[in-house]
Formats: sequence, C-alpha cells, structure tokens
Amino acid sequence: MRIVIGLLNGMLAGATPVLLAALGGAFTFYAGVFNIAMEGMLLAGAFCAALGSFFSGSWVIGVLCAIAGALSLSVLFILFAIVLKTDEFVTGIALNLFAAGATTYLLRQLFGVRGAFTDPAIQPMPRLEIPLLAQIPLAGEVLSGQNVMVYGAALAVLVCAWLIFRTPFGLRLRAAGYNAASLESSGVRPARVRIAALLICGVLCGLGGAFLSLGYVRLFAEGMSAGRGWIALAAVILVNGNPWGVALITLVFGLADGLGLLAQGLNVPAQFTGMAPYLATLIALFVYARRKSRARSGSSIQA
Repeated sequence: MRIVIGLLNGMLAGATPVLLAALGGAFTFYAGVFNIAMEGMLLAGAFCAALGSFFSGSWVIGVLCAIAGALSLSVLFILFAIVLKTDEFVTGIALNLFAAGATTYLLRQLFGVRGAFTDPAIQPMPRLEIPLLAQIPLAGEVLSGQNVMVYGAALAVLVCAWLIFRTPFGLRLRAAGYNAASLESSGVRPARVRIAALLICGVLCGLGGAFLSLGYVRLFAEGMSAGRGWIALAAVILVNGNPWGVALITLVFGLADGLGLLAQGLNVPAQFTGMAPYLATLIALFVYARRKSRARSGSSIQA
C-alpha cells in the first residue's frame, strides 16, 4: 500500500507543472496561436523562482519572479509573432533556445556553478495540511499534505474551464481561433484576444516553473524543464484544448513519471526511467494520429 501511495503522490507532483503549462497552452490553442514556447517559459519561470527565492528569502517573491520571467518570454512572443507577424513555430523555437542559453549563462555568471545550484537560502513552497482530508485513512495521505501549488493547479482547472466556456472572454477567445474574421466584424480585434491568451499562458507557465524549482525540488538545474513544455503541448493537441481533458491527460503523464521514479528504487537505470513520460507522450500522439487518420478516411468514404 505504501508503494501505491508513493506512486499517487509522485503522479500528482509530476503532473502539476505539465498541467499548469498545458492550461496556459489551452488558451493559446483556442486563440489560434501555435505556441511551442511553453518549454522556454517553464525554464525561465523555474530559474527566476529560484533566483527570487534565494535573494529575497521568500517563496512568494520567488513565485512572483517566476511569473515575471515567463511573462517576459510571452511579451517577446507577442512582439515577434503578433506585432511583427513572424512565423509562430520559428519564434517559439528561438525563444526556447534563448531561455536555455540565458538561464545557463546567468546561472554561471551569478552563482559561478555549472549544472545545478542549490542553497539553504532558497525557500521552498510549503505543504498544505487539510485537517478533514488528513483524517481519511489512506486517501488522506494523498489528498492532504501536498505542495500548495498542487492544490493551485486543481483550482486552475476549474477557473480555466469557466473562463473558456462560461464567459464573454472565452467566447471571444474561441472565436479568435475558429473564425477571426467574424470576431473582427463584431468590433473585437483578434490580435488583442491572442495577446491576452499569451499573457495568461505566461502566468500559468510561470507558476509551473516555480513549482519545478521550489516545489518538485529545491534547486535550479540547467534544462530542468526537461521537455515538460513539449509534453504540455502534446496534451493540449490530444484533447483539443479542453481543460478537463488536459487534466486527465497530464495525470496519465504524471503517472508515467511516478512509475519512472518507482522503478529507480528497483535499481532500474535512470536513463530508462526518465524515458517513461516521453514514451507515454509518443504513444498518446500515435493513438491520436491513428484516430484522426481513421476519421479522415471515414469522411472521405462518405463523400
């Protein structure tokens, strides 16, 4: 039973940063923006969180710095892809490379270390004990005592689903992606909606990055986003941006991550266990591609 509890805790921890980034990606997906810069946003958020927490001694300041770091990449994406109308794919790749290079350079210049930086001055996010849940046998060990950002991610699913499907902003957001011409004819500029979507994505990616360096672990390592932004993009594509589907898919990826950590305790080489979430991503994308192919084949036969 302890193994199952550990696996579930690992699943929640592994899913949280991917879920937050994917929820941000859902906004850009509906707005008609192909945002592959989430990897860089997560990495920038993780670095700025560790930096802010180290110098301020406060995890709250660290989280705010993480949001600012990820938003800076969102602003760059807006400048190039929305204002200057450069190719979104090229812009996203460039920002990912920029984030990887900038964080590595700043890590070595500010702290004089290579690889990873850890220090007792970095204040981690607290864990939240919920009295009523903690009293439930077995389930309380999973539902209570989690990092505060895990509960924040669960709340973010509810808020994002409400914003996208139950508000005028959500209606404009979906119109910007589905029929921008109709939206513009109603007096709303699609570019403004896309800018708002990218800013929201930056905030959520910043929160995910903060969890990586202040919640998942208590350090910053070069390239510590480790493809989670790409997994988030895959999750968004698989469920067409639906926040509830995103939550479910990211839990599957989190479970694969938890299984990888569990396998390390069984003396399985870390290189193989690290493949687990990415292998799950490839399998999910393969299933999605097959499903779309069959749907296209069926529609062509009916025609």
